Amino acid sequence: MGLVSVEDVARRVGDLALRLVDVRWYLNRPDEGRRAYDAGHIPGAIFLDLDADLSAPEGPGRHPLPDPASFARRMASRGIGTDASVVAYDDAGGTIAARLWWMLDALGHRDVAVLDGGIRAWIDAGLPLSTEAVRLPPASLELARSWPRTIDRTALRDRLGEIALLDARAPERYRGDVEPVDPAKGHIPTALSAPTSDNLGPDGRFLDADALRERYAALADGRTVAVSCGSGTSACHDALAMRVAGLPDPLLYPGSFSDWSRSGLPVATGDDPGETPKP
Repeated sequence: MGLVSVEDVARRVGDLALRLVDVRWYLNRPDEGRRAYDAGHIPGAIFLDLDADLSAPEGPGRHPLPDPASFARRMASRGIGTDASVVAYDDAGGTIAARLWWMLDALGHRDVAVLDGGIRAWIDAGLPLSTEAVRLPPASLELARSWPRTIDRTALRDRLGEIALLDARAPERYRGDVEPVDPAKGHIPTALSAPTSDNLGPDGRFLDADALRERYAALADGRTVAVSCGSGTSACHDALAMRVAGLPDPLLYPGSFSDWSRSGLPVATGDDPGETPKP
């Protein structure tokens, strides 16, 4: 269902099929994720960088999806194969790890999950860390050749008001109180605030399926759902929450607000979703 517990992973450390992936990343702090990995990671984990490994160098938004074939080659070169059991983790509630989960899952990988609670849950359980850099032999990885379950800016613009567009960013960014990186403040008109923090309990783990189902059913109100965020990364956390809830997979707007805010299209501010823009 997309999540795995610390206890289950701890029992599998040393399993030759297990591929632990540390994807820690910090906004406006390049290389900080790698430094965190070097300072201590779950034993056996490799490191993948959101910018270098999980995004294309160019495209709509700040973290465009890479070409699937290129992505498959890159993952295979790091030791992630078709038969691997992949577990991604971070220290941000799963908001970065969900990106790798979504990418592999969307392209047909059958065994990929996010570590519930991330590295903090691992540490809190008294489990050890390692400072040994891990390099795995290349593998063979077969994935689909095109991205499913996505929607681009043009198609989204034409369907605003028809679909339930969920914005996974923090409420203050949705409202437009602050914007640390994109050129406009606020949100895409008609978008509903659905911050990733509301998917988690006080312990940093995902809420149970019933609670998530209630949350997203209310937001969707019977409509097709599309998820967005700043750059198409944390939106995958909302997609993961919907999978845990047993709800239909949403569409992902990969460019998200970073793409929309550079387009010259209208932006809404405040708590109100705003009106559907006129053609």
